[in-house]
Amino acid sequence: MKRRFYFPCMLAFVLILSACGSNNNTNSAPDEVQSATMTYQSETGPIEVPANPQRVIALSGFPGDVLSLGVNVVGVDSWSKANPTFEEQLKDVQEVSAENLETIIDLKPDLIIGLNSIKNIDKLSEIAPTVTYTWGKLDYLTQHLEIGKLLNKEKEAKAWIDDFKKRAQAIGEDVRAKVGEDATVSVFETYEKEIFAFGDHFGRGTEILYQEMKLKMPEKLKQFISETGYNTISAEVLPEYAGDFIVLSKYSTADHAFQETETYKNIPAVQNNRVFELDGRSSSYTDPVTLDMQLDIFKKAFLGN
Repeated sequence: MKRRFYFPCMLAFVLILSACGSNNNTNSAPDEVQSATMTYQSETGPIEVPANPQRVIALSGFPGDVLSLGVNVVGVDSWSKANPTFEEQLKDVQEVSAENLETIIDLKPDLIIGLNSIKNIDKLSEIAPTVTYTWGKLDYLTQHLEIGKLLNKEKEAKAWIDDFKKRAQAIGEDVRAKVGEDATVSVFETYEKEIFAFGDHFGRGTEILYQEMKLKMPEKLKQFISETGYNTISAEVLPEYAGDFIVLSKYSTADHAFQETETYKNIPAVQNNRVFELDGRSSSYTDPVTLDMQLDIFKKAFLGN
């Protein structure tokens, strides 16, 4: 399934190593290390999972979190498979669906990760330990930390989070020094025949721009998306919600005719060449691979280096 309106705040879970041992035991034989388990405190209660997972199926847009922690992925959902960000890393990885249990069985996973909205959770749990998360319950960095705990890679996940925040906030300081503390940015997306406007926690770079770089959202846009965090918007009124800068996430299959209209061309951000485009197929994700890529894009777009 598509991880459309991105994941994001919740208390950290606790994981406890079971008496079966841990992959930190250097005296264990390889087969013992692989068979070691630990208890993970999931949303639905404690679940026994591999302490050293070897064959993970990542559904619901989570493969970037798993890959960034150096854990092997053997199956992913169709949206992740089509994500150009992971093209090289997932080229030999099987596309799977929670509805196609036979394919999942053939892959012999030792751990399955997804959202709690996927189908056949009970049946998937019979194939391998299946851990699900509720969309929106965790903020984007806590989500990665939680997957780090699940994969017995909490230290690595925490190190990346600390480093990412430091880098993003430093870039934000440089950007604000260049464009001014009151400069505003709007994040829009074209999808099929619609245009969406996003708040500060829906992927498309919003977490980086607003939460870490501390850039401002136009006040009118803030009110426009206040109820749900996002909203559809017509091309005719786009200028009313456009900031000094625009980040435009674009699907190649969407209707982009509005960009040829005088209404759009007369937006100051457009006239000043302050529109930064993202590939819609990958921009909604908030895993470390995607976030590092987006941070680099914004650094070059705002600062030119």
